[in-house]
Amino acid sequence: MKLIKFSIIFLLLFTKHSFSYEVNDFNKWKLNLKKIAIKNNISENTFDKVMSNAKYLPKVIEYDRFQPEFYEDTKTYIGKRTSKQKQTKGKNFYKDNKNIIDLVEVEFDIEKELLLALMGIETNFGTYVGKMDIISSLATLSYDQRRSEFFTKELITLLKLIENEKIDYQTLYGSWAGAFGFFQFMPSTITNYAIDYNKDEMINLKDNDDAYPSAANYLNQIGWKKNEPCFYRIELNENIPKKYLNISAKKLHNKKKIGFFKKYIKDPSILNDLDDNVNSAIITPDKDIIPGAETLNPAYIVFDNYEVILKWNRSLRFALAVCTLKDKFKDEI
Repeated sequence: MKLIKFSIIFLLLFTKHSFSYEVNDFNKWKLNLKKIAIKNNISENTFDKVMSNAKYLPKVIEYDRFQPEFYEDTKTYIGKRTSKQKQTKGKNFYKDNKNIIDLVEVEFDIEKELLLALMGIETNFGTYVGKMDIISSLATLSYDQRRSEFFTKELITLLKLIENEKIDYQTLYGSWAGAFGFFQFMPSTITNYAIDYNKDEMINLKDNDDAYPSAANYLNQIGWKKNEPCFYRIELNENIPKKYLNISAKKLHNKKKIGFFKKYIKDPSILNDLDDNVNSAIITPDKDIIPGAETLNPAYIVFDNYEVILKWNRSLRFALAVCTLKDKFKDEI
């Protein structure tokens, strides 16, 4: 018993010491970041105002190391995010916001079902936009070594937006990864694609009047093609060469025309409505992620629109869930 108590006390003291070390080192890191910010035309006044309360958040590191995409099988992941409850909430949301959503669909040539699906999966139709201090989250991930370069760029970009009075820094609460608003835009996405649609001289992505046009503009600019397919669920023959199976969202490889892949699909007739010359790829998202997953099941043939959603979020399951929910909204709204 004494040994157990001693071990617990030692662990608590070690954790406290480790955290204190991180905080001290983090504060030193902030001083160096300030030099980088000033070189990027961010004033000392803006930096001090925004970064003075930035804290090292251990919880953010925990979230970064343990994401649903890394451990949930595809069926579970999609089922949670495309439930009947989600569909009902989406239809009700559309009824309440029909005017802006219909206007945006026509102006940007992006299906309202896709916009609803993205908002539904990202923030449950704006009801959960995240409560994390985005400045502290980005600072923590920038300080951390795993993806420091990426998150440092995002943090500097956000500071520039604040410097140029495009964003109210006091509203910056969102996801642990630094994403913001109804559609969870990262700072670089805000810079490149967000729109002050209501002309109030601020970009407010927690307001439908800016959020929906911004999301539609983003999708339009990165290549979404209205009314074209995203994916089909397929059953593969055992003779398909493994080189054609994509298990990573980083970059789909060995893309071929639909006609080429038909010989490896048990029921190719499900693709009869599509041109054989359309570009496609095969994904098997559970392989090498879920322990004991079958190599060929589940499997999907995916198209250009699917890859557009991968640009939004590099997750095979996320893109499948978005397109699934989009299809479930079809003919329902």
